[in-house]
Amino acid sequence: MEKPILVTGVSSGLGRGLAEVYLEKGYKVYGCSRRAPEELIERGLIHESVDLGSPEQGAEKFRKLIRGVEAWELVYLNAGKLGEIRDMKDAPLDDLRETMEINVWANKWILDLLFEEASEVKQVIGISSGASKSGSRGWNGYSLSKAALNMLMKLYAGERPDTHFTALAPGLVDSGMQDYLTNLPADDRFQPLEILKAAKGTEKMPDGKTCAGMIVDLLPKIRAGESGEFADIRKL
Repeated sequence: MEKPILVTGVSSGLGRGLAEVYLEKGYKVYGCSRRAPEELIERGLIHESVDLGSPEQGAEKFRKLIRGVEAWELVYLNAGKLGEIRDMKDAPLDDLRETMEINVWANKWILDLLFEEASEVKQVIGISSGASKSGSRGWNGYSLSKAALNMLMKLYAGERPDTHFTALAPGLVDSGMQDYLTNLPADDRFQPLEILKAAKGTEKMPDGKTCAGMIVDLLPKIRAGESGEFADIRKL
């Protein structure tokens, strides 16, 4: 099934799960991440090691990955950085800048390169978060960057009517990010931590591949929504 799929942040978590699901379905899957997922590469993943925090070097390697692909069936902008949970006043500007670089600006140059190299990109899903709406205390740079990602999808939707864009919150996914969050000490300032700890190890926090399967099953509903809008998997 020669339908090219692109997934960023493919080495772990939801990105790895998406790559696994699509490889099993027979799609031609391209992926980028800093670390090379050797097992997936052996199974057919076309991979390039890309540092999204370094626009110049990252863009050069990313262009190498996508060169020659004329049409993309689906692009998942999944790679992202959480950062430390702490109050905004304690968040260094350098750390906030890096979070915005990876979670927002990297997705801009990725999209620009995709549209420059390919004649068609059918669908783009930017992996967002409920944190982009809730603004919970402690999720400072992450919330800011995911809110900006939501708007990035909306802006590109206005410019690219032939491509369907969605900013999608995938719900809780058991990943390295959740390992960090659920191992933090209890802190009354950061209330969502207790919700995450209670969900860890339950069906409320599926692993990356399970969540990926849910997203793939919901694609018709996602595509039926207005291009550029935010959607939460838990409400579809």
